[in-house]
Amino acid sequence: MDSDTDYDEEDEDQWSEARETLDIRGGGVAVDDEDNNNDGSGAAEEDKDDDQTDVEEADDDNDDDDEPMDVQNKDQTLDDCLRQFAAEDYIMEPGIKESLIQYFQSGGTPEQVVELLSDNYHAIAQTANLLAEWLIMTDLKISEVQSLVEDHLKHMIIKHFDPKKADTIFETTGTPQWLTEMIEHQTWRSLIYKLAEDYPDCLMLTFTVKLISDAGFQGEITSISTASQQLEVFSRILKTSTNNFLEKGEETLDTNINEFIKMVCHGEHTFLYSQAMMNVLSQEAKGGQSIKRLSQEISNCASKHGHDATPILLSLNGASAHPRVSQALTAMLSKNALNPADITVLYKSYQAQDSPPPVELLRVPQLLELLLDALFKPQCKLHPEHKPKYIYLLAYGASVYETYTGGKKSVRRTLNRDELKGTVQAIEKVSTICTENKGSSELLPELNSLFQCIRYPVCGLGLCQWVRNVVSERTYFQLSTEHTPLHLALLDEVTTCHTTLHSRVLDLYIQIFEEQQEELEVLAQLEVKKMLLDRMVHLLSRGCVVPVINYIKQCIDRGETDMSLIRYFVCEVLDVITPPFSTEFVQLFYPVVNNTDVTGSLRSDTEQQLVQQFLTHCRQNYKSFV
Repeated sequence: MDSDTDYDEEDEDQWSEARETLDIRGGGVAVDDEDNNNDGSGAAEEDKDDDQTDVEEADDDNDDDDEPMDVQNKDQTLDDCLRQFAAEDYIMEPGIKESLIQYFQSGGTPEQVVELLSDNYHAIAQTANLLAEWLIMTDLKISEVQSLVEDHLKHMIIKHFDPKKADTIFETTGTPQWLTEMIEHQTWRSLIYKLAEDYPDCLMLTFTVKLISDAGFQGEITSISTASQQLEVFSRILKTSTNNFLEKGEETLDTNINEFIKMVCHGEHTFLYSQAMMNVLSQEAKGGQSIKRLSQEISNCASKHGHDATPILLSLNGASAHPRVSQALTAMLSKNALNPADITVLYKSYQAQDSPPPVELLRVPQLLELLLDALFKPQCKLHPEHKPKYIYLLAYGASVYETYTGGKKSVRRTLNRDELKGTVQAIEKVSTICTENKGSSELLPELNSLFQCIRYPVCGLGLCQWVRNVVSERTYFQLSTEHTPLHLALLDEVTTCHTTLHSRVLDLYIQIFEEQQEELEVLAQLEVKKMLLDRMVHLLSRGCVVPVINYIKQCIDRGETDMSLIRYFVCEVLDVITPPFSTEFVQLFYPVVNNTDVTGSLRSDTEQQLVQQFLTHCRQNYKSFV
């Protein structure tokens, strides 16, 4: 924080410059005359004076016509300067030096400018500094005081921002120095992002967003619609976000994917540009599948927000070479519904032994979701004549493998259908069981078949879809008699076989855990939640560690979960883990275990011993993290 003394020194420097300007205007001739009088060269001086007089007379004759114009310009400059000097706290403005120079060069008097500046000096900035110092004296941290001042200033700027006035800052000069300094601080960059969202047509904000991007902060601009209007900025942000996804993987999807997708789906041009670039990158051997995943996430989001991106996606996947397939896919995806006629067209095309269409056309996430719903939802009843076609298409998209020559998919080199028959049979078995609405007791004889079929990833995904629909019924837990319902026990096997389905299963557990089971008694509700925590512990033991611990921490922070449930989860986890632990796990789980509200009231000696062993081990081996 600056003090009054700093501002006084700055004012004194400005007055010194002003006095120097006055000396140049009025004092130079007197000094020269005195020096010339001491010189002793009288004759030379007289000749010089005569010559100077002749020149001045000639200049006076030539300047007679321009004199009224010069006087008028000087008067205008004086009026403008005086109007500025009369503004509140103008002495604190960055342009005070230039205004003083213009004023004195136009014949202004020092007395008038001193009077105006002093009378209109209210010391608003110095008062704010004084208040800040008082707050610091009350034991507030400097960072807290600075945050208070910055937040209030941001609020006032947002409230009074005028985009028309903001655009005028480039009329007289280039990029202001204060703007360059401003974007170096994250607080003011966030303000620019907010204003850019509210005023997308403001040229000053658009230019500032580009400055921020040029300065290397493009990773922060993912949510700015203004960035979507500038190709250079958009390309830089797209590159940075794609690199982050390749380096960090699933973590980036959970944190920044929504903002990134919002920017990409800002318009058709941004969506097409992004998907075209990702389509090219997805064909690379290194990282191609990850880019494909990112492209599909963007397509899914666009579809959920009501955008029909089907023509773009099919064109990029080469559907134009197969017009009948393209037409059938477009009809179903545009309406987000399957129909037997188009399914039959696809079935006949992909049954061909010679040169069937590329399998990529079937791997549109929207189409796969529709097929899963049709085959694994209890309420869906497909016609027996058409059901094998649905099964065949889903199995084909899930199991067939193709390779192409070269970096681009120009010529298909191999077509591997070895797993197609087994996948078709597994989907048929699981689909038949899932659509018959069998209860837990009726499912027991089918367990062996289900466990065999779960090994196929597409069947595991279908079971997740089926279990979600079954347990979402409000009376499910009320009618269930087992401690662990059979449907949820099947999900334990799914998470054991398929790590890629961990996030989907965890989302289902969280959904059920947070639902209000009002039809159950309080103790029965706690038992259901404990059972779900057991499922989360199993999921953690299968490798889904960070997402599970993060969710439990969120439950503690929100304060909406019974602390006995958190205590139960901690004890169960401590019972199944052993050292060594990763630093990330210690950073997440140590604060939970060390929380006295969680582990401070344990009654069992065994549980207390587990807690102390974990805390002691972390303090001895991870001192920098605990």
